[in-house]
Amino acid sequence: MKLKQLSVFLENTPGHLERVCSILAEANVNLQTITIAETKDYGIVRAIVDDCDKASDVLKQNGFFAKVVDVLAVEVDDKPGALLAILKRASDAGLNIEYMYAYTRPFSIKPVMIMSFKDIDAAEKLLS
Repeated sequence: MKLKQLSVFLENTPGHLERVCSILAEANVNLQTITIAETKDYGIVRAIVDDCDKASDVLKQNGFFAKVVDVLAVEVDDKPGALLAILKRASDAGLNIEYMYAYTRPFSIKPVMIMSFKDIDAAEKLLS
């Protein structure tokens, strides 16, 4: 299933993530899951929220660079090798996963992984 993801680029300094979370809380935007990739000087916060457009707007109004992108939520059987089978299907089809993280609020009893692909439509068709 396709979901909208909020991506925010931050300076890697104390207080920036707190400020992002504060702005979202003040705008009554709920964080459902979040991951951070960092380098020495900056970080990329990726989050699934209940209102991506509102979150992006309020962050931009407060000087942050934020964008909304499509990602894929993929249910994974809770057994050894289940994620491997999904990765193999994607790889065999020539689809490269750009990044991936767990969704903390699953749609069912199965774990859910958030995956980013260059060709999100092909990935959704293949993995549905």
